[in-house]
Amino acid sequence: MMNRFAGTALAALFVVGACAHEAKAPAPAIAEAAPVPVTETFSVRLFGQTLGQLVAITEGNTIKVDYEFRNNGRGPTLAETITLSEDGLPIGWTIDGATTFGNEIHETFALTDGVASWTDTTGSATAAQTEPAIYIPQNASPYTLAIYAKALLADDDRTLPAWPAGTLSMSPQGTLQIEGEGGPVPATAYALVGDDVDPTYFLTDEKGGLFALISPRFVVVRQGYEEADDQLKELATRLSTRRLETIQAETAHKFDAPLAITNVRVFDPVAKAMSAPSTVFVEDGVIASVTVGAADTSGAFVVDGQGGSLIPGLAEMHGHMGQDGALKNIAAGVTLVRDMGNDNPVLSELIAKIEAGTLAGPRVVRSGFIEGKSPFNSNNGILVTSEEEALAAVDWYADAGDFWQIKIYNSMNPAWVPAVVARAKERGLRVSGHVPAFTNADAMLEAGYDEMTHINQLMLGWVLAPEEDTRTLLRLTALQRLPKVDLDGPAASRTLDLMAENGVAIDPTYAIHEALLLSRNGEVQAGMADYVDHMPIAVQRAARAAWSAIGSPEEDAAYRGAFDQITGTIQRMKDRGVFIVFGTDLGGALTLHRELELYQNVGFTPAEILARATLEAADYMGLGAQLGSIEPGKQADFFLVPGNPVEDLKAIKTIRLVSKGDTVYFPSEIYPYFGIRPFTEIPAVTAPASRD
Repeated sequence: MMNRFAGTALAALFVVGACAHEAKAPAPAIAEAAPVPVTETFSVRLFGQTLGQLVAITEGNTIKVDYEFRNNGRGPTLAETITLSEDGLPIGWTIDGATTFGNEIHETFALTDGVASWTDTTGSATAAQTEPAIYIPQNASPYTLAIYAKALLADDDRTLPAWPAGTLSMSPQGTLQIEGEGGPVPATAYALVGDDVDPTYFLTDEKGGLFALISPRFVVVRQGYEEADDQLKELATRLSTRRLETIQAETAHKFDAPLAITNVRVFDPVAKAMSAPSTVFVEDGVIASVTVGAADTSGAFVVDGQGGSLIPGLAEMHGHMGQDGALKNIAAGVTLVRDMGNDNPVLSELIAKIEAGTLAGPRVVRSGFIEGKSPFNSNNGILVTSEEEALAAVDWYADAGDFWQIKIYNSMNPAWVPAVVARAKERGLRVSGHVPAFTNADAMLEAGYDEMTHINQLMLGWVLAPEEDTRTLLRLTALQRLPKVDLDGPAASRTLDLMAENGVAIDPTYAIHEALLLSRNGEVQAGMADYVDHMPIAVQRAARAAWSAIGSPEEDAAYRGAFDQITGTIQRMKDRGVFIVFGTDLGGALTLHRELELYQNVGFTPAEILARATLEAADYMGLGAQLGSIEPGKQADFFLVPGNPVEDLKAIKTIRLVSKGDTVYFPSEIYPYFGIRPFTEIPAVTAPASRD
């Protein structure tokens, strides 16, 4: 069906001559030369830099792949061996290595005598082969796309059934030419769908071989063509934008008359209670009135709330906004995102598209990311190599005029921080951030931080020696030491008292620590249990995978104990009156729902959580006059659920309608575009009588 990745050398034919008077010797077998190995090398590109490499060596029907990259002191390391059948489909696959956060990978697949078997972090399974099918690995390198492409291009409709479930298909997205050291390459772009919530975009060369994996930020490209990085990222952005613009056009609803949501209880974040049954009118994207009881809805489009609850739009306070996640946040009732650091031009372009209405997405409050240059630096925002450059970065963000605060990151020289903080406050910017390496939270609090980012950043100061380097995964693995900390001892008390005395807020990112510390191979993560069965197979498998490497019962107990200590620390912060903001660093959307749930562990009631995630978050960012509650004159940012989340917070997960300004969305229309099974029915909209 398909050509092999490596050609074989033509065998020489040797014939042994015979004397006329001798019996003719049997002809020897044809000797075939060993396959000539073919090596393909790819560069891993992020933020315009090469941060790693992928090398694939093909010899006959066997491919060996090594893949590794590092960004922000972490990244995956994988070694694969893939065996293909004569028709190019995998019959053997082994993957060993570690994920970005250190979880060990030992994945296998085999197809023997018509039976497929595989083992990954979720366990082991088998399936009988009834037709040609392809295995989708749980953890594999981007070279998997080369395997998929060859197999799917050889199939008539470019679609194959897949193990463990579903189908895999690819569709052409256009052709282009890529220039590089090896000469021009005619390439075809494809979208791969079926394994995850978003398509994977990639390029093949004229022979169908893998040329590049592309995304708006991350590119893996054939060595010698690194200079095409911007061209490839722009292409990925165009392809993604085209798809998302189509979804927006088909799912965004605007009404040319007022909209009335009837028979709903409205959550009041000031009273922290639900109203009596009411009718809410929206006109031109603004809440026109909130009337208790029935109201005259003639001349309006009407949605019957059926006794459900209308909740102000949620705020995700720790996002890194990208266009693929923007619509998913809207579908989850998230209408406001505080972006905590990004590729500045990319985010500016996304915000412009959202404001123009060509893409769906939340309103965005921007943070100016400043990072020191080091072997471990992140590559967002602005990188600096001196105090002068750091101060210039502050001025750049202040001059831009659309940044609310700056965020200081891990590789910043601690000695520069006091001057950076002072300059930011002179320029009217707040200061938040990580704790840079080789210092501690107390020093940053004394330097003038307004907010601490991530609870682990703060707590590491209680367990690390001054010379230990938190620019690496140590900032996560060292959490094993937390169970030994006395949370009421002098070190912890001093930090927490400093926060309370100085009015410093905390962005704990509670849910990401739950995933990091409590996820275990083969067990559904608690934060995903309520929705995992609605998701595509890749998400379902990820939900059953650990994040961290758990090497012993002692490590298991230490990580579980660390999460308990994090909970205890947040509880003490709450008791001291420290302002806690709710953000995920997980992309928001459905993960924000889990973030909110977790704060019940420290004594927040559902009503207090909803108030903090709506009006109090808006007030914190200076937006409370326009957002955060359902009141006349405010933007119509809210969502409708059948249940009562004041009684059971899980009710926020079943959303029937989301309004953001003058646009209404029904999540159950959106989710099928992402391979997600909807959670509830689409409400009926009754047009004004004159339009029936």
